[in-house]
Amino acid sequence: MDGSVERGGLAACPACVALPGMGDVAAGGVAEKELLLSLPEIHCAACISGVERVLAAQPGVASARVNLTLKRATVDAEDAVEPGALVAALGAAGFKAQELDAGLLSSTEADKAGRDLLMRLAVAGFAMMNVMLLSVAVWSGAEGATRDLFHWISAAIAFPAVGFAGRPFFASAAVALKARRLNMDVPITLAILLALGTSLYETIHSGAHAYFDAALSLTFFLLAGRYLDYRTRAVARSAAEELAALEVPRAVRLVDGAEETVGVGELVPGDVVLVRPGGRMPVDGVIVEGASELDRALLTGETRPVAAEVGQVVSAGEVNLTGPLTVRVTAAGKDSSLHRMADLVAVAESAKNKYTSLADRAAGLYAPGVHILSALAGIGWFVATMDARVALNIAAAVLIITCPCALGLAVPAVVTAASGKLFRKGLLIKDGTALERLAEVSHVVFDKTGTLTMGTPDPVNLSDVPEAAKRAALSLAMGSSHPLAVALTGALRAEGVLPLPVEGLREVPGYGTEAMADGRALRLGRAEWVGAEAGEDTATWLSLEGAAPVAFTFADRLRPGAAEAVAALTAAGCEVELLSGDAPRAVARFAKALGIDTFRAGVLPAEKAARVEALQAGGAKVLMVGDGLNDTAALAAAHASVSPATALDAARVASDIVLLGESVAPVADAVTMSRRAVKRIRENFQIATAYNVIAVPLAVAGMATPLVAALAMSASSITVSLNALRLR
Repeated sequence: MDGSVERGGLAACPACVALPGMGDVAAGGVAEKELLLSLPEIHCAACISGVERVLAAQPGVASARVNLTLKRATVDAEDAVEPGALVAALGAAGFKAQELDAGLLSSTEADKAGRDLLMRLAVAGFAMMNVMLLSVAVWSGAEGATRDLFHWISAAIAFPAVGFAGRPFFASAAVALKARRLNMDVPITLAILLALGTSLYETIHSGAHAYFDAALSLTFFLLAGRYLDYRTRAVARSAAEELAALEVPRAVRLVDGAEETVGVGELVPGDVVLVRPGGRMPVDGVIVEGASELDRALLTGETRPVAAEVGQVVSAGEVNLTGPLTVRVTAAGKDSSLHRMADLVAVAESAKNKYTSLADRAAGLYAPGVHILSALAGIGWFVATMDARVALNIAAAVLIITCPCALGLAVPAVVTAASGKLFRKGLLIKDGTALERLAEVSHVVFDKTGTLTMGTPDPVNLSDVPEAAKRAALSLAMGSSHPLAVALTGALRAEGVLPLPVEGLREVPGYGTEAMADGRALRLGRAEWVGAEAGEDTATWLSLEGAAPVAFTFADRLRPGAAEAVAALTAAGCEVELLSGDAPRAVARFAKALGIDTFRAGVLPAEKAARVEALQAGGAKVLMVGDGLNDTAALAAAHASVSPATALDAARVASDIVLLGESVAPVADAVTMSRRAVKRIRENFQIATAYNVIAVPLAVAGMATPLVAALAMSASSITVSLNALRLR
C-alpha cells in the first residue's frame, strides 16, 4: 500500500493515512453502524484504493477502510445502508465481496492468545539454551571471577526472559491470591521466583551454585504444556453460536403487496414474508401462497425433498427449493424452532463443560499440599540451622522437585500421542478430555443420513432405462437445481449421455420440469404430475407424451467402513443403536444391512437428544455419531461425540472428534485407542506418584539442591512422556 490513499475521490494526506479517523471527520459522514465485508480476491494497493473509492461513493457511507492482510473492509455507514447494496456496488466494479458477521469473528481474535503463548515459549526456549551453555562451562570447572561473570550473564538473560515468558503464570497466580484461593500457578510462580531469588543471592555473594537454568527450564516446559493445552481447546468453539449463525438475519416482508427487507428480529406473528427459491426459511410459519418443495434434511434428516403447498407448516432453517412461497409468520427470532434448538444445544454444552479432566482434579488437591510441604521444610530447616540461606534453598528445592510437570504431562502427553495416532487414522480430536470420556462409552448412537450413508442420492436403475429416456431426462434435469435432478444430471453425464434437443424448457415449482421435443410434451418430476403411481422408493419420473412413464429410482450409499465400525463396536462391548429422521422403510433396510437390532425412524431433533439423555440417565455412557443440524443437540448432550468432516458446521463444532475421511471405521478405532490411552494416563499418574514419594523426602531432608531438583523434575517428565509414546 503506497503512502497516498484516495478517499471519496480525494487524495488523503499522510496524516489522514496514519490517522484514518481524521479522514472520516473530513468527509463529514455520520456513522451509525459498522459493516464488515470480506474481499477474498483483492491483492494489491490498486485494489485497496479501488474498493475504498467505490464504497466511499455509496450514499450513506461515512468512511471505508480496507485491510489487505485480512482481505476485509470496514465500513462506517448510516443505519439505512444495507450490506447487500455495498456488495452489489463492489460486484459491479469488479470486486467480489460478501458480508461478514462481526460476532462470528471472535474466534479469530482468540488466535492472538495462542500466538502470545507461542512467542513467550520461544523466548523461554532461546534464553534457556543460552543459559544452559553458560552453566555447562561452570559445571566443567570454571571458578572465581570467570564463574561469577557467567552467573551475572546468566542473570542478565534469565530475569528479563522469565519476566516476559512467565507472565501467564504470574498473572494467574496474582488473580488467585487476590481472590484468596490457590491454583496450580501459585506454586509454579513461587518455585520460579525462589529459584531466581536464591540464584541472585548466590551470584551476589560469589556462591558456587546458581539455578537460573532451572528457572528457565521450568518456565519453558510449563509454557509448552500450556500451549498444547490451548491448542486442543482453541478448536472447540460453541456449537450454539454456530447454530445461531445459521439463522437468516433478514427477511422480505410483504406490506400491501410491496416488498421491504427487514431484520428477522422486527418480524412479529401475523406478518407475511416472501421466501424465494434457494432461500432458507427465516421464520416458523404457514404457507399462504405458492407451491414448492422443501429440503428439511438439516432439521429432520429426511433425505427426500417434501412438497410444500398452501396451509403447510414450515420451520426456520428449511430450504425452499423450487418456487416462491409466501409465509405467514407464527414465530420469529428467539421463538423460532431453530433458535430453540440453539438454546437446547447451549444447555447441553454447559453441562459438558462441567466435566473436569483427571489432571485438573488431581491438581486441585495437589497445589495446597505443595505449599504446605515447602513452607514446613523451610521453617523446619531455619529453626534447625538458623540459616535463612539453607532454609530458602531447601524450600526452593521442594517446590521445584514437587513441580507438577509430570502430573501436568501425565494427561497431555498421552492425549498428544493418541491424537497423533488417531489423526493418522483419520480422526481429529478437538477436546482434551474427549479421550477420557470416549474410553467410558457403553452405548453408541448413530445417525443414518450423512453418517452411516454418504447423504447424497445416486440413481440406481440407469442400466434398466432406455437410452432415449436417458437423453430426454438429461435435457429436463439440466434445467433444475432440485437435488434429484442434480444427481441425475451428474450420473447421466458420467455415462456420456447426450441431451435431447428440447424447446420451451421451464420449471414448475413444486412439481418438476417440462419441455417440448419433436412436438411431444416431456415432463420430469413428481409421480402424480406425470401420471404415474408413486412408490415407496425415492424416485423422479419421466413422461413422454404417448408413452408410459419411466421411473429413475435413487438410493443413498453406505459410507465406507460402516459395517466394520458397527461390528467392531459390538465386539468391544458397546450397544449400537440407530436413530434417524428418515422414513421407516429406508431406516429398517440400512439397520438390517449393518446388523443393528435397535433402531427408530422419523425421530425429531429434540427426540434424539431426549433419547441420549434417557440412556445416560439410566447409567449408560453414550457416544453420539451424527452430522446434521438435527443431530446437534444430541451431539452436545452425549458423553462423547463424533461427526464427519462433511457435517454441518454446527454439528462439527458440537462434536468432540471430527472424522476426516469418508470411512466411518475409525470410530471403532477411537474407542479402543481411548481405552488404551486412559490406561497409559493412569500409569503416568502412578509414575508421578512414585517419583514424589521418592524425591520429596530427599528434598525435605536437604539432599537435593534446586539444580538437582530441576533435573529430577525433568527426568520424571521425560519418563512420563516416554510412557505415553508406548501407546499403540
